[in-house]
Amino acid sequence: MKVGLIGFGKTGKAVASVLLQSKETNLQWVVRRSHNLEHRSVPEFLGIDSEEPGYIYSADEFAGAELLERFPVDVIIDFSSEQGVRYYGEAARDRKVAVVSAISSYSAQTVAYLKYLAQKTRVLWSPNITVGINFLIIAARILKNIAPYTDIEIVEEHFKAKPEVSGTAKKIASSLGLEEDVIKTVRAGGIIGVHEILFGFPYQTVRLKHESITREAFGNGVLFAAKHLHERGAGLYSMEDLMLPYFNAGSAQAA
Repeated sequence: MKVGLIGFGKTGKAVASVLLQSKETNLQWVVRRSHNLEHRSVPEFLGIDSEEPGYIYSADEFAGAELLERFPVDVIIDFSSEQGVRYYGEAARDRKVAVVSAISSYSAQTVAYLKYLAQKTRVLWSPNITVGINFLIIAARILKNIAPYTDIEIVEEHFKAKPEVSGTAKKIASSLGLEEDVIKTVRAGGIIGVHEILFGFPYQTVRLKHESITREAFGNGVLFAAKHLHERGAGLYSMEDLMLPYFNAGSAQAA
């Protein structure tokens, strides 16, 4: 599966590392806003032994259509910013290139644009694309359905410089039908990301907790998303859409 990566910050670099080491993907290129590292090889830059091209280009060098014409891919992985999808969106739609977006938050206008792209191609958007956090969300929804009377608290922890409430915590609250003001935030040191959902029963407590130990966890999620999205038709998907069949299969086996 030929892959292109948009964004090459700390998380983008970690994701690129996972993609290069995977036998299921072939990293064709990386696009970033900066001209730094332009035309460098990602495998060389990261010190990974790989024959994949993975050359770095700036967004100013090619328009999205020219990029995909010269260096076609099967899926675009986006770890850039809200504006990133405008760079490649139309070109991906026209060529039916799948899109996996891990942007933490989109405006209503950009969400509408994703739905427009999804009319012709496969689009997945997940504010947190790790497999673990999405498993946690599904498990929390099941538990709430079993015991709707419980008290629920959401705690999220991130690095000290992160100013806003995490998009993942907001998604957790939304998926459980809770207001965002139930979210408790902790900012300390270099914490990558910790999310915990506490269910307070009258005589017991259940805690569902996920911690990203390194940013490579996002790369594992990308691999899962790209592989399973490839099997779907055009449409806008979430990680939950791709993971729920595994829950259903587990229930069937248990029966």
